[in-house]
Amino acid sequence: MSDGPLEETARWIEEAVLGLSLCPFARVPWERERVHLALTDAPDEDGVAAALDAEIAALMDAPRSERETSLLVCTGCMADFGDFNEFLGVADALLAARGLEGVLQVASFHPAYRFRGEPEDDPAHFTNRSPYPTLHLLREESVSEAVLAHPDPDAIWQRNVVLLRGMSREVLRKLRGGPA
Repeated sequence: MSDGPLEETARWIEEAVLGLSLCPFARVPWERERVHLALTDAPDEDGVAAALDAEIAALMDAPRSERETSLLVCTGCMADFGDFNEFLGVADALLAARGLEGVLQVASFHPAYRFRGEPEDDPAHFTNRSPYPTLHLLREESVSEAVLAHPDPDAIWQRNVVLLRGMSREVLRKLRGGPA
C-alpha cells in the first residue's frame, strides 16, 4: 500500500526541505511537531478557499507553542501551475478579509512550480516543487525572527540554486515525490 498525500508531503519535507536544508528555518518547528499538515480534496477553487480559510482560523486559534505553521495539501484540483498561481490572489484576499495582512503570509509549492522568467528546465524550480499543490501558512512573527537569527538569509536562495543545479533530473524528481 502506498503512502497518502500527507505522508508523501511529510517525506518531502524531511528529505528535501530539511534533508537538503532548502529552508533552514523549517527544522525547529518540524522537530518540535509544530507544523500542521492538512488535506483538501476539494474539486474546485471555492472548496480550496473554504479549506484554506478553515486552516487560517485554526492556525490563529492555536498558540505558537503548539502550531507554528500549517500546510494545506490540495489533491482535488489545481494540478495546473498557472491556475494554482492565480489562486494565490484568493489566498491573500482571505488573509486581508480577516485583517491578517502582516500577521500571516502564504508561501506556495507545486509539482510544476516555475519562477517567472526562468527557463522551464531550470533545476532551481525544485526549491518550490512539492508532491502536490500546497499552500503554506506562515506566521510573520516567526519568519521575522528566523530571518533576524540567520547570519545571511539572502545566501540561502543562492546556495539552493547551486545545490539543485548540480543534481540530476532523476534525483530531483525522487526528492519532489508525489504522483509521476
